[in-house]
Amino acid sequence: MISLRELHPDDVPALQRIYSEPSVRHLPRPAMTGASAIAWLTAYAAEQRAIPRTLYCFGIDHAGDLIGVVKLRVEGTTAALSYILRDDTWGHGHATAAVALVLDFAFRTVRLTSVTAKHHPDNHASARVLAKTGFTRTGHCTYIHHAA
Repeated sequence: MISLRELHPDDVPALQRIYSEPSVRHLPRPAMTGASAIAWLTAYAAEQRAIPRTLYCFGIDHAGDLIGVVKLRVEGTTAALSYILRDDTWGHGHATAAVALVLDFAFRTVRLTSVTAKHHPDNHASARVLAKTGFTRTGHCTYIHHAA
C-alpha cells in the first residue's frame, strides 16, 4: 500500500534514486545529482509556503520507502499532473495508486475542476496509468480528467 507525504530536506538520497537515468529517459531533464536534489528541494520548500499555493509535490511512500514523486501544478481551477517512480518499483501499480490519491486531493481538497497530464509517446506505461485513473485522451499523448 502506498501513501503520499510532503517532501523533506532529508529526501535528497531518495530523490537521486528516483530521478535516475532509467526513470528520466522520457523526460526533458537529466538525472539528479546530490547538488541538484538539494537545489530542487530548496526551491520546493519556498513553493510550500506560497499563498496561493500553485505547486504540490508529494513523495510516494511505500512501507516507509520513498519510491516516487507526484506533482500538481495549479493554475486557477485546473492543474497539470506529473509523476515519476524509481525504476526498481515499476509495474506494481504504485503510480496508478498515487495518481488516484492525488486526483482525490485535487478535486476534494483543492477544489479543481480539471487536471491535465501528458506523457512521452514511447512511455506506454504512463499511458496505461492515465487511462486506468480515468483520464480521457484529448490529443496525441495529452489527457484530461474532470471533477466528477
